[in-house]
Amino acid sequence: MRVMAFVKATEDSENSVPPTQQAWDAMDRFNEALAEAGVLVAAAGLKPSAEGKRIAFDGDSRTATEGPFADARALVAGFWIWEVKDMDEAVAWAKRCPNPMPGPSELELRPFFEGEDLADFVTAEELATPREGERGKLGVA
Repeated sequence: MRVMAFVKATEDSENSVPPTQQAWDAMDRFNEALAEAGVLVAAAGLKPSAEGKRIAFDGDSRTATEGPFADARALVAGFWIWEVKDMDEAVAWAKRCPNPMPGPSELELRPFFEGEDLADFVTAEELATPREGERGKLGVA
């Protein structure tokens, strides 16, 4: 199963406080362990919300709002996509993760919708046919 691990933002990440060299090295070792175990699919850090935009949808209406956005704890500072056998394995990897922030922080683990979850929308034949190009790289999307 695929899981996305979200690194929740903090005031430090929203203020572009860089990690220490020790924290950077610890995270690099963790990412290498994920890769060596065949768990790591993708990972990236995100710039602060001040550099982002939000698009609000209401029927046919679309409204763009510029960051920064309030409540840093509700924002995402980075992510991993992991391929694991189950949520227990994802939790075990998350517990091995070095603290991604200088102070208190948290990860959120969310499973992806997989083919079997979409049986009401997609036929078995469609799921069995790989998507071409970039869209097919990460799965069902």
